[in-house]
Amino acid sequence: MRMTDAEIEITADLVRDLLREQHPDLAGLPVREVAGGWGNQMWRLGDGLAVRMQRMDPTPRLQLNERRWLPVLAPRLPLPVPTPVRSGEPSARFPKHWTVMTWVPGEPLDHSSISRGDHAAGTLAGFLKALHVEAPADAPVSGDRGGHPRTCTDGFDRFFHAVVPGDLADDVRAVWDDAVAAPEWEGPPLWVHGDLHPANVVVSDGTLSGVIDFGDMFAGDPAWDLAAAWVVLPAGTASRFFDAYGRADAGTIRRARGLAALKSLFLMLMGRNGDRGLPGGKPAWGPAGRAALDRVLRD
Repeated sequence: MRMTDAEIEITADLVRDLLREQHPDLAGLPVREVAGGWGNQMWRLGDGLAVRMQRMDPTPRLQLNERRWLPVLAPRLPLPVPTPVRSGEPSARFPKHWTVMTWVPGEPLDHSSISRGDHAAGTLAGFLKALHVEAPADAPVSGDRGGHPRTCTDGFDRFFHAVVPGDLADDVRAVWDDAVAAPEWEGPPLWVHGDLHPANVVVSDGTLSGVIDFGDMFAGDPAWDLAAAWVVLPAGTASRFFDAYGRADAGTIRRARGLAALKSLFLMLMGRNGDRGLPGGKPAWGPAGRAALDRVLRD
């Protein structure tokens, strides 16, 4: 096995070996790969568990954040979220971190769809109302997320020039400029998921049924999550979402819409990379990003 970050081959046999070494009581459960993942790779473990393997992430910070904080947050969240139940430590067999977590059933939205839009809007609003409470002083702080949109202008420009459709360029730029001009978040830093997009929410029976991948959670501006009104929810439901959420002032909504444009362009870029066979690319994210961008401009 080659031990560079990008070339560690994670197989079902490796997962079983690690379980035998560190959690032998779980080693007899069936192991099967879950499609997707880049920074971390997921493997189903039996019916109710999953093994989250650090792969491309250069540090274990994201997994350690989940281990530390998800047990604190999960009991008060109204949707299922993955909860760590066992910790796997680096070893000679695998020099990275891994975590056994509860499995959140459902189909990721990037491979499914929401047919009950109003229900999903209310469900997401209730989830974020429960999550968005003042974070403690030792909560993680993101280096590249959580601040005002103006701090992300370089990233926006890079995505904009790479993938924005020419006929939408002026309208997308106007949404971003409006977000950059919006007032700062003046409240205390709140708990924020930080990475709500179609691959990180799951769907059952046509509506949202769970939220996954909390590695990027941080304390900051809730607008980063409220962008999901356009990035995750179907067309025509953003107003229903904000009415149900009930805490977003006009400035927060302006920042959220701009961040939704940023996230949409990022999804489109990852989709294009996937179409070209580039590392980390996700072909399914391209159509999801374009649909989200259309919602940003129309809803």
